[in-house]
Amino acid sequence: MSVHTPEKSSQPDHEDEKHSPTALQNAKVLQVANVDYALALANGPKLKATSRRSLQLFAILLVAFMGSLSNGFDGSVMGAVNGMDQYLDFFHIDGKDAGGGVGSTTAIIFGIYNIGSIVGVLIAGPMADTFGRRGGMALGSAIIVVGAIVVTVAKDVSYLLGGRFFLGFGVAISTTAAPAYVVEMSPPQWRGRLTGLYNTFYYSGSILCTGISIATGRIASTKSWRAPLAIQIGPAAILMIFAYVIPESPRWLISVGRKDEARSILARYHGNDDPNAPLVLLEWKEYEEAVKLNASDKRWWDYSELVNTRNARYRTFMMLLMGFFGQWSGNGLGYFLTILFKNAGANSQNQRLTLNFGNTIVSAVGALIGTSLTDKVGRRTMWFWGTLACAGMLAVVTGCTAKWGATGANPAGANAAIAFIFLFGFVYSLTYTPLQALYPAECLDYNTRAKGMAMYAFAVSCASFVNTYAGPIALGKIQWRYYIVYVVWDLFEAAVIWFCAVETKGRTLEELNEIFQDAHPVKASTTKHQVAVVEKGGAKELITV
Repeated sequence: MSVHTPEKSSQPDHEDEKHSPTALQNAKVLQVANVDYALALANGPKLKATSRRSLQLFAILLVAFMGSLSNGFDGSVMGAVNGMDQYLDFFHIDGKDAGGGVGSTTAIIFGIYNIGSIVGVLIAGPMADTFGRRGGMALGSAIIVVGAIVVTVAKDVSYLLGGRFFLGFGVAISTTAAPAYVVEMSPPQWRGRLTGLYNTFYYSGSILCTGISIATGRIASTKSWRAPLAIQIGPAAILMIFAYVIPESPRWLISVGRKDEARSILARYHGNDDPNAPLVLLEWKEYEEAVKLNASDKRWWDYSELVNTRNARYRTFMMLLMGFFGQWSGNGLGYFLTILFKNAGANSQNQRLTLNFGNTIVSAVGALIGTSLTDKVGRRTMWFWGTLACAGMLAVVTGCTAKWGATGANPAGANAAIAFIFLFGFVYSLTYTPLQALYPAECLDYNTRAKGMAMYAFAVSCASFVNTYAGPIALGKIQWRYYIVYVVWDLFEAAVIWFCAVETKGRTLEELNEIFQDAHPVKASTTKHQVAVVEKGGAKELITV
């Protein structure tokens, strides 16, 4: 029977002791993933979400959330604008009869964003490692502002191509640095919810853009599509201005030798100003052991630590799984929702834009619910069941659209197709929106996190390029039959997740190393330790039972 006791040092003591049967019988029994982490939380002080320091931390993270908000603008604004006749007429793009732009021109306009992202990842990791997470966020957001201005004043397709290239380039940098910053600044017991909330802010931008597009879609002039495009400037400008006002990541500060500053920030936001709080002592010990002063993050060209050990390769594998699966689970259809609604029987532009806005609201609700569940249900469980549910929702959309959407003979059947498009958005957002920023950042260790997140952005961009280039062409040629590809692929994804995905809940970032070092990572990640909590000498002990 192992006893875990708190000490006034960063090293918990492990020793064998005997406890009376009565003490164990009355003790509270818990199932925990990591005993040292559970002991630190048990001995407090407990962080309160309403404390001054916690509110200050939330305000700091809100600045970083602007990176996700910027990404949300592009992900939705182009889908809405692409469904406007005014936009299609101005740029002479085919697709008015289909409910939105289709064909090779639309494919290039959408795809150039991903090409910009692919180029951007070449400097995204080194920027966040060399100049800090704040430096990466500041540079990325500045480039986004430039790109947003160019597409807003566009006079022909070349402006759109240039502006969207810059948007993709900037987003690649900001979405490498921002989620790494959020996951590193968040206390481990709140990490899932706060990092999930970061990605949920995607829908704040999405709701704003799709809502505005309903109103501007009624304007006959080019303001109908210029106004939604211009709003992208706002969140990027906020991030650019305030990036150097917020504190730097403690892990990055340790990596460059600024330990006193790092420990002060850690104590302030993870220990409520107490440098001797058990959680602060545990995290500090783990930081010093894990963060290397001569690791590959100091060499801009060196990506070897992502693949040079079995541990590293499995971490990279998990990151890439989320990168590709997160884009190929059916959300690639989101760029072309107005076309899906047209296929399902929505025949007017205003009706399609309104449905697009409604779908965004439903998806945002799903994302918020998913964010609240990440620290309770766990990442692996949400990922598996959510992906399986995505396949089911898309299968119903496919069937309803095939039978009733095109003919309009059965309005109830067409409405069922639209309803399941909404339900797919809800389920996808509940599952993937919280996990897309959280899971890859958790799986990567500190020394490879920035470059790993850059590789993640590269994977996302490649997968998105397939979606955005193939999507309009496939929808133009085979219409609803394109959905079947995603149904089959989602079933494949679910099988891979079941056999390969690890659970990251219930540990500090550094403690995840014990999972990836194990010969069977999935089994190690799902194994729980049963411990009894007993009071002794004014402190709590955990006894493995």
